[in-house]
Amino acid sequence: MQVADRLLKTPPYPFAELGRLKRNAIEEGVDLIDFGIGDPDQPTPEHIVEALGRAARDPSTHQYDETGRGLPSFREAVVSWYRNRFGVALDPDREVLRLIGAKEGIAHLAWAVLNPGDIALVPDPAYPVYNVAAMFAGADAHRFPLTESAGYLPDLAAIPGDVLDRARLMYLCYPNMPTGVVAGTDFYADLVAFARERNLLICLDMAYSELYYDGHKPHSMLEVEGAKEVAIEIHSLSKTYNMTGWRLGFAVGNVDALDALEKLKSNVDSGAFLAIQEAGTAALAGSQDCVERMRAIYQKRRNLLVDGLAGIGWHIPKPAATCYVWATCPAGYTSAGMAETLLREAGVLATPGSAYGQLGEGYVRFSLTVQGERQEERIVEAVARIKEKVKLG
Repeated sequence: MQVADRLLKTPPYPFAELGRLKRNAIEEGVDLIDFGIGDPDQPTPEHIVEALGRAARDPSTHQYDETGRGLPSFREAVVSWYRNRFGVALDPDREVLRLIGAKEGIAHLAWAVLNPGDIALVPDPAYPVYNVAAMFAGADAHRFPLTESAGYLPDLAAIPGDVLDRARLMYLCYPNMPTGVVAGTDFYADLVAFARERNLLICLDMAYSELYYDGHKPHSMLEVEGAKEVAIEIHSLSKTYNMTGWRLGFAVGNVDALDALEKLKSNVDSGAFLAIQEAGTAALAGSQDCVERMRAIYQKRRNLLVDGLAGIGWHIPKPAATCYVWATCPAGYTSAGMAETLLREAGVLATPGSAYGQLGEGYVRFSLTVQGERQEERIVEAVARIKEKVKLG
């Protein structure tokens, strides 16, 4: 059977490979402590589950979603949430679009706005989907560096002029996955001016906007004057409300970009299950105490892991946000070598930083979504195993 050239050029999805390593280790009898994929280990809050149950028992939710942009109640909930959280006003009919999760929207956006020969500007390190989405659209990806010395913010002036001449889309993610950095409004103001000058669409992936610590509360780019002219923001309910398997998110901002994305989506998907949209409405419109509790859980885990590793000689900055710890590899280790050593010697699963791009080399990523029971005890145990089994320098 013939396979499309685009798939032949596509590297394996790194988290699929991580799943394979995990299954192999378990089959070999390893007592695995899993800091791999960032899949929340806590249940979806009960009021959201109850809303799903009520909606799923209503036969009217069993049909296609013919609303185009999503249930009006869901879009109104997005508008209220955005106003309360960021102080940003949105038009529910023109500036909000329901997605089947952030990943779907990120990937389909490239198909909606890029032509062959165009360039998508993609950060390095970054979520692998940005790069692959551009390739699937027939465009080229130009990787620009995010470095520790620059605070993991891009140097916009360093992007070559000939690249910018062909660039039509720029992907960014703040709070940043995998580094945990938060961007400020001064940076966003510079970014708006840059995008205006270059006729560039900015796609800001904000999947981790609610997972922040120590007062580092993230801003929306749309808080900056003129941002709606050049940007959309993509959110997911997955990490905020422990809804990864539910597949629900939304995009907000630039009307033309959302119109293009909606037109593409109308030809390739049939919308999200209406009952899940009702549950999403309950999540956004209801009490946010559940989000506060999740932040507290992740912050405690972050401190246990980072402080514990510092106590055995592995000094790692505490992330300001996200549910990840971005750790510089000890001297003598590559990313893959460190991840392999942690797995083989200590039964600890982490993701090699090289999975996120060339500049991820020299790092490993620990997810704070520790799978299994007794999560905090398992973090302490992981540190003890690393101390006993792994040479750190």
